[in-house]
Amino acid sequence: MICRVRTPFAFVIAVATSLAAVSLPVTAAELPQVLITKTNRVPACATPGRLMAFLTNRNHNVDERFSTIAADYMRIGDDLKMRWDIAFFQMMLETGNLSFKGDVSASQNNFAGLGATGNHVHGESFPDVATGVKAHLQHLLLYAGVHLDNPVAERTRKVQEWGILTSWQKSISGPITYDQLARQWAPGSRRYGREIASLAETFYGSPCRSPDPNPELLALAKPGHVPGKTKTDADPKIAMADPATADSSSDVPTTKLSGADLARRAVEEARKSGSFVRSSLGAESLIPPSADSAQDVAVGEPAPKKDQAVKIINAAVEPIESSDPAAAGSARRWARGAWSSKDGATACPGTRHVHAGAR
Repeated sequence: MICRVRTPFAFVIAVATSLAAVSLPVTAAELPQVLITKTNRVPACATPGRLMAFLTNRNHNVDERFSTIAADYMRIGDDLKMRWDIAFFQMMLETGNLSFKGDVSASQNNFAGLGATGNHVHGESFPDVATGVKAHLQHLLLYAGVHLDNPVAERTRKVQEWGILTSWQKSISGPITYDQLARQWAPGSRRYGREIASLAETFYGSPCRSPDPNPELLALAKPGHVPGKTKTDADPKIAMADPATADSSSDVPTTKLSGADLARRAVEEARKSGSFVRSSLGAESLIPPSADSAQDVAVGEPAPKKDQAVKIINAAVEPIESSDPAAAGSARRWARGAWSSKDGATACPGTRHVHAGAR
């Protein structure tokens, strides 16, 4: 005899819902707005030394030319009054932690794939690292609605000249955030913004709490300033989208000194505070042991991800008003600039992206 057991329909629905919830990926915290405000500043613990250690922990073969690139992001980003720390994490994603496995080569100093449209189109090149960093940050400012008088990148100049982002910017109420920027930068991708946020959360979760392994880099980023220990350095419990407690302007200004004197004073300051630690193993290995460290960490380290291919279809482009049909057609092609890169570093998700947007 066959006995049939009828399962209540409500129970089946409940189980299916639970399984679906378990399979959904965890959504990363919201990214902050692009421009700096009184309540949206770069956390003071985000020093060039810690950021470089965080990067080199994921790529142990970084070209020596990029050894001070975090100082360039800080110096230029502070001057442009923007959240350069999130831009640094975007650079890590775009370049595969400076491994440059895609169409863009390291010699181009192109840290955001500007003009790299795929199919072996290499994109723009810049004469040095600092100029490439400035080109990246200026392009982000353009997305945020800032008018640039003389952009470094030809790509930025064309996108601004043709008003490719104007309609999208008008559709947004309030300041533009990195979350909104990421969706426009990589239309159709639900992973791009989350991967940037994941890097940010990981850094602010534990490496930002570690001793600065290279405090003298701060002298390159802030000429005339000596790095001092701040409250945020000691306890970086910072919400990425609203770091009201983090004030990067808390460093004490001093009289201008030579670069060598600044470096020596920075090292002495760090040694006195007990934070001068050198290691070739990266920031993850510099976290000081503590009994309650698990409670202090704001965000845990993400589990390693398997290589996964992602393909993003070009989004529709807003009509370009122009009396010159050829110029309008060119504008549409620029708005559809696709790019590709390969994350090839150990401990970094090996992801291949193909994006489209005003890049």
